[in-house]
Amino acid sequence: MSIIVQKYGGTSVGSPERIQEVAKRIAFRQEEGLSLAVVVSAMAGETDRLIGLSREVSAAPALREYDVMLASGEQVSSALLAMALQDLGVPARSFLGFQLPIFTDNTHSYAALKRIEVDELCQSLGQGNVAVVAGFQGITTGGDITTLGRGGSDTTAVALAAALAADCCEIYTDVDGIYTCDPNVYSRARKLQQIAYDEMMELAVLGAKVLHSRSVELAKKYKVNVWVRSSFNNSKGTRVCEGGEIMEGALVSGITYSKGEARISVLSVPDRPGVAFRIFDSLAADGINVDMIIQNIGRSNLTDLTFTIPAAELDRAVELVEKVAAEIGAQGVLTDQDIAKISIVGAGMQSHPGVASRMFGALAREGINIIMISTSEIKISCIINARYTELAVRVLHDEFELEKEPGNNKK
Repeated sequence: MSIIVQKYGGTSVGSPERIQEVAKRIAFRQEEGLSLAVVVSAMAGETDRLIGLSREVSAAPALREYDVMLASGEQVSSALLAMALQDLGVPARSFLGFQLPIFTDNTHSYAALKRIEVDELCQSLGQGNVAVVAGFQGITTGGDITTLGRGGSDTTAVALAAALAADCCEIYTDVDGIYTCDPNVYSRARKLQQIAYDEMMELAVLGAKVLHSRSVELAKKYKVNVWVRSSFNNSKGTRVCEGGEIMEGALVSGITYSKGEARISVLSVPDRPGVAFRIFDSLAADGINVDMIIQNIGRSNLTDLTFTIPAAELDRAVELVEKVAAEIGAQGVLTDQDIAKISIVGAGMQSHPGVASRMFGALAREGINIIMISTSEIKISCIINARYTELAVRVLHDEFELEKEPGNNKK
């Protein structure tokens, strides 16, 4: 029997009525003769509610207890969905992270998956049950509950599909696929029929919120076919797979943006070996991720060093950087939160020169100044003033004619 792993996000199971609708969808698929393992997130808003409760009790809760609390959200939604399926006459059993079990490392609140033992789950599937699995959570070898961090339920679903050698993993959310840009920003956004793993990973890292990059990385590693679909309609969705639309000649596949960025500039840094290491080592030791980095050409043995970080970590980062700046004799630290990162992604640009020129030219024609630039083989990212974000998305979408089908958007 074919095994399908499905995952339903928080909006899909956001109320008892939505859970009942999801149960009907699952029942319909089971009637097709499929064996189904269903991963669920906490109900919409529940995780935020639990985080709020923890903050009322403790300013700095122990991460072990924090994970115990957060994991309860998925425990509730998995049990409720199993109940709804049973009411429809569909045999179902819920599985929590420790019941499979899903083993992780000991890093609380952002644990890494180690292995999933699926013998009991397979036995349940063989008995005709729908297995309803609580996403986002796992267990250490010592028996402590862990959580997988942002996008954890996507990661659970893809990892489970790999462990079961499932035919595919269907990610159900409140959108009906992957678009060339955010359709809420530009009405000309086009839904992609399929997209390559590498392109999807770049889009996810750069700001697209449909899939988390960890889940796409796992899908690529284990060659799991992933479908992104809506739980609110029956549209086909978008397939995330090995080839994507690059096989049909697409130059740029998508545009994404992130407003959650902040810029730090360290002025007049002594231009000598080891100085940059001291700055970035202090940030790494505190778990602060640095994205784009620019170092100006040295003058009088001094240079300026500019980099971006998540805006939510700015206060912590400034405290650390100012301390190091004083120790190394830098002249000051400046910050800017009024920025955004706009990115174009496409594997097709590897073999087509001039993509960067078109991007920069399109932005220049609209008077949008580029503050920083970062590139890889399949993406170009620019830091711009935040107030131009939506305009930049629309301008670049038009420049690369992404509303057209692949093969027709090259100049």
